[in-house]
Amino acid sequence: MHPCLTFADHLRLIDERSAAFRAAIEAAPGLDVPVLTSDPNAPPGRTLFDLVHHAGMGRRKTAAIVAAGPAGGPPEKSAWEDGAGAPRERDALLAWWTESVERLTSTLREAGPDRPCWTWWDDSPSPQTSGAWARRQLPEIAVYTYDAQLTVGDPQPIPDEVALDGFDDCQFTLCATTVAWPHEPAVVDYHATEGSSWRLRLDRDGARVTRLGAPAAGEDPPAADVSARGTASELVLFFYGRIPMDRLELDGDRRIFDQLIAWDPSV
Repeated sequence: MHPCLTFADHLRLIDERSAAFRAAIEAAPGLDVPVLTSDPNAPPGRTLFDLVHHAGMGRRKTAAIVAAGPAGGPPEKSAWEDGAGAPRERDALLAWWTESVERLTSTLREAGPDRPCWTWWDDSPSPQTSGAWARRQLPEIAVYTYDAQLTVGDPQPIPDEVALDGFDDCQFTLCATTVAWPHEPAVVDYHATEGSSWRLRLDRDGARVTRLGAPAAGEDPPAADVSARGTASELVLFFYGRIPMDRLELDGDRRIFDQLIAWDPSV
């Protein structure tokens, strides 16, 4: 089983996860509460206010990118940030978050799924379209929602349809690349307990992803060098550095995961 969400599904789920994010912020004792998860890309001391500001600005930037259509790079910052930032009073901040998401979804609906757009994943198999941007939003908002829920003491798994589609997108958009793998060639398998599996091949030609189906009768596919099994939610949260690899069922040479985590193909 593999995810098969439509553009309309992505818009629906963006709204759903964004509402869950807002509910977690509403339940917090204050906006200065430190975020509990370990986002490897976040500055130290990130608070719930910082999380909402970061997540909201990301939605506004994406809306500006989609609105601009085909381009050689992202739009100027003035196209998505007015210089004022997010308001610090909670009700005003929540209204700002809701408006940020509405700006994103209305822009995506107007564009439809096939508008060509600038993207930073030009060497991956994912298309450079508004539909791909809509899909990319889902795991991002879902992970921010998990951050907020964990911080207020009510962490929830990422819903299955979001996590399955999101992990598939993570593999094909964020992992697949033509940049040479700087270590010994390796094969990595990921298995979601909901029934989907992916194979990542790493070598001097880059990183190539395939979806694994049930093997044909009498067929014995080559074994992976390392594999990870967990729920789709756990796979997404591991991919984004929110949970340690020990939360997954691992088999094989786990040093390859350490190499993957440390690898930055843009360098």
